[in-house]
Amino acid sequence: MTLWFCARNPETPWLARLLVVCVVAYALSPIDLIPDFIPVLGYLDDAILLPLGILLALRLLPPAVLAAGRQQAEEWERRQAPRPVSWPAAGLILLLWALAIVLAGRWLMP
Repeated sequence: MTLWFCARNPETPWLARLLVVCVVAYALSPIDLIPDFIPVLGYLDDAILLPLGILLALRLLPPAVLAAGRQQAEEWERRQAPRPVSWPAAGLILLLWALAIVLAGRWLMP
């Protein structure tokens, strides 16, 4: 949630904002890039990709923006507001899977 609020802060640099938006959208997406039912690989995005994206995003954010985001996240947690969901990110992931299926079909069946 800290990153969610940092992405909305006008003082966030554009490169950090782009990365934060991608990481937050993926984290809040109800659909994973690699579905969890695929053995081992299904958990790699949750165990490796997402934490690395978060770490990089945190390093790119200015300290003042990060502090403000943390404060807003703590206030959000105290209110126990519902967690946001990123349906556009879910749609993008579905489009990527559809593209992968089409390309695999063309490659496998010339």
